[in-house]
Amino acid sequence: MSEEKRMKMASSLEQLKTLTTVVCDTGDFEAIDKYKPQDATTNPSLILAAAQKPQYAALIDEAVKHAKENASVLDDQVNVAMDKLVTIFGSKILKIVPGRVSTEVDARLSFDKDAQIAKARSLIKLYEANGVNKERILIKLSSTWEGIKAAEVLERDDGIHCNLTLLFSMAQAVACAEAKVTLISPFVGRILDWHKAASGKASYEPQDDPGVQSVTKIYNYYKKFGYKTVVMGASFRNVGEIKELGGIDLLTISPKLLEELANSTEEVQMKLDAKVAQKLDMEKLELNEGSFRWMHNQNQMAVEKLSDGIRKFAVDAVKLENILREKLSA
Repeated sequence: MSEEKRMKMASSLEQLKTLTTVVCDTGDFEAIDKYKPQDATTNPSLILAAAQKPQYAALIDEAVKHAKENASVLDDQVNVAMDKLVTIFGSKILKIVPGRVSTEVDARLSFDKDAQIAKARSLIKLYEANGVNKERILIKLSSTWEGIKAAEVLERDDGIHCNLTLLFSMAQAVACAEAKVTLISPFVGRILDWHKAASGKASYEPQDDPGVQSVTKIYNYYKKFGYKTVVMGASFRNVGEIKELGGIDLLTISPKLLEELANSTEEVQMKLDAKVAQKLDMEKLELNEGSFRWMHNQNQMAVEKLSDGIRKFAVDAVKLENILREKLSA
């Protein structure tokens, strides 16, 4: 059978996996096992959704038991239980995926460099206590200036790999690359949401999607200037966005869209190519804290979506804490 004929018979998901590393964006073990991704990503919202399912009640109980054994004051117990819970989920996920899992630092620490460093180190220690090597963990940090600088320290001094999330602007992307972080997660769908609301336009063709265009520009910039930081497109609203980024380093995709790709045999083509990017005419940017803040500030969408994302993750973290607090108080 010819390669062309074989690819025509393959699902869109199988085709995509030949071009890009596919990551599952969920805390649900069953979904991860079903789609066989290389890696998985979690965040407070995803852990909250998973933790409310009855099949994961035992994990909540395990985190609560650990907290009671390691802290006496209720607020301290809640903090201990939160960290334990996210690392329990991560450790379980790593029994399914062959690669890495991303675990997020509390979004409420997004503007405190030292607190983010301390929390990341604490999470890695919990993973190591579970027998998980830090090479299999990506610590997720918000792409604030403080988050990027925290990642720089963690990568350089601790060998802790970082995933910079809530990334919407070229300023954030350039600062991450200069900080030599392992991976960035530029958001696609949330950029589209903002532009639809701002313009009143109901829809965009995939190639004209503002989120797709933003991530494409970032990918091309990284490959043009030889940065080792890899790009993982995230936050998708439809499979059209995903297909337009075929060839990117990684894509983290929700179970719903993975299912849609798995049930389709439409062709998926390579749209992004490092060799092509190297030939593009682009200007290299040099940023310090002041120029980073000014450049990011000039992008209204990025400013609004970064702050909105931090607030939403914080809200879901509090909801998860309240579930744990109720268990701890019982």
